Amino acid sequence: MHLQFGPETPALIRAAATAALVLHVGGASLGMVSGAVALVARKGARLHRLAGNVFVGAMLTMSAVAAVVAPLLPDRFSSLMGVFVFYLTATAWMAVKRPAGTVGRLEAGAALAAVGLAAANIAFAQVGSLMPNGIVDGQPSEMGYFFGLVAALSAAADFSMIRRGGVSGPSRIARHLWRMTLALAITWGSFAAQPKAQPEAIRNAPYLFLPALAILLLMVFWLVRTYVRRRPRLRTAAVAAA
Repeated sequence: MHLQFGPETPALIRAAATAALVLHVGGASLGMVSGAVALVARKGARLHRLAGNVFVGAMLTMSAVAAVVAPLLPDRFSSLMGVFVFYLTATAWMAVKRPAGTVGRLEAGAALAAVGLAAANIAFAQVGSLMPNGIVDGQPSEMGYFFGLVAALSAAADFSMIRRGGVSGPSRIARHLWRMTLALAITWGSFAAQPKAQPEAIRNAPYLFLPALAILLLMVFWLVRTYVRRRPRLRTAAVAAA
């Protein structure tokens, strides 16, 4: 997110825009660092919980600012990504804060938001497909189709959870895990794709995308471990009951 002003811009607007930029950049930076710590820290430990709380606050702040300010630049795709990251972070947080096996109105609202995100991303892709080069707001139209699909799958998971009356056990942990890590991966990917936001020494370096890839690989690792570690316990319980 980059802000430019003419000499005639009122001081109040300059101050508000500068505050938004500081919140966005500061939130993104803090979110990337705290998210990485939460991802590698021992799950359930004090460090993991502390880093997770910082991550949630930073990501909600950063994504909210992006969602509101990006359309004014104009950068509609960044606005959609801001809403999506906010949705992922909020629903991941609710997954562990809400008592297991329960569901509330916030989850229902989030499911509807995911449906709206899917529709908006597909509409963005359709607009891009009508452009001569397939680019809209600096992004290829295919990005809209991809994130539209991801948002649609997220909405389907939400409605499934609501129908079942909530989640518990490994499913609850998995819901929290994949949404947090996907939000973190999108943030790292956004940083890697914006040369103007990068320090001069590493600008346009191809390895800047590696953290996003590593986060996705760690997400798969933790998801597999979450379910695999649970199976022996279930088998032991079944044998004891017999």
